[in-house]
Amino acid sequence: MPSETEKSRSAPSEQLNDARVDGKDQGETHSIALPSHVAGSGTLDRLVDTARVYARASVSENTLKAYAKDWAHFARWCRMKSTEALPPSPEMIGLYLADLASGSRPSALQSTSRPLSVSTIERRLSGLAWSYAQRGFTLDQKDSHIATVLAGIKRKHARPPVQKEAILPEDILAMVATLPFDLRGLRDRAILLLGYAGGLRRSEIVSLDVGKDDTPGSGGWIEIFDKGALLTLNAKTGWREVEIGRGSSDQTCPVHALEQWLLFAKIDFGPVFVGTSRDGKRATETRLNDKHVARLIKRTVQDSGILSDLPEKERLALFSGHSLRAGLASSAEVDERYVQKQLGHASAEMTRRYQRRRDRFRVNLTKAAGL
Repeated sequence: MPSETEKSRSAPSEQLNDARVDGKDQGETHSIALPSHVAGSGTLDRLVDTARVYARASVSENTLKAYAKDWAHFARWCRMKSTEALPPSPEMIGLYLADLASGSRPSALQSTSRPLSVSTIERRLSGLAWSYAQRGFTLDQKDSHIATVLAGIKRKHARPPVQKEAILPEDILAMVATLPFDLRGLRDRAILLLGYAGGLRRSEIVSLDVGKDDTPGSGGWIEIFDKGALLTLNAKTGWREVEIGRGSSDQTCPVHALEQWLLFAKIDFGPVFVGTSRDGKRATETRLNDKHVARLIKRTVQDSGILSDLPEKERLALFSGHSLRAGLASSAEVDERYVQKQLGHASAEMTRRYQRRRDRFRVNLTKAAGL
């Protein structure tokens, strides 16, 4: 069995063999290795492992999983076309993208011939570029064989993005009203109200710890003051602070809901939002998965009867974790820059994408131009 040091020095020919196994080694960061002229040692070997851990932390776990699936799909496609995934071939990748977009003929990779969306194809390309980099190769996405095909796909198939429905103030009130006042209900009420008032991503909600550095996998921590709660988040766009003020009543106050959950769940260290025992009377130490937030939103939307005139399947498909962020962006009657800061957006244009309702003609440039 080869040692970790021997693996870290593997040559491209060995990596070629690895790539043929459907990309099952996707999680490894092969580009993190000792220089060929440096002899390995216990200390250096441990530093290689440490560097690989940091390299993996540069990308979220969900993104890593998506990239792994992207690479496995491409590797199987290459086998079916009797070609190799490594080294990178812009010509073959251009053909791969065209195949994804056309959906012209079903294959063993797809049960139907439905073409993929432009955003999914772009994600696949990003996944391939990242995967090649981990194997010590560079994929030039600007190569004409790739860039021109992708530009043509965008021109022919691009559609406006499908936006999830925003959860409006009356909706969130109806949703939390469906929750009981047992331990699970207290937790889920805090999740919904905190996520809504903070404009948080579902991953940001479940990654919170009570205190700074409570757990290695922490995505931030909370501080509770008389006037509200301060969340310090290690978010998608970097570290940011989110201020959540107290509400007008305890029934709808996100800070009060958070305090009630922490009090009755007896949580003073570690993850804020955790599972509960089977009888629902005790909080466990296991951090919730972000999928719980999505399921919670869909369940309470269903129970509260929001958009009940629509078929159930269609209605539930309109809502997701992003519905909380869209709800805040659409409902907060304040200057747009404050909403932008709360959501952690780099530009006002990104914030406007989340606004499902706003005064679009508040600034009338036609009149301002003298017409």
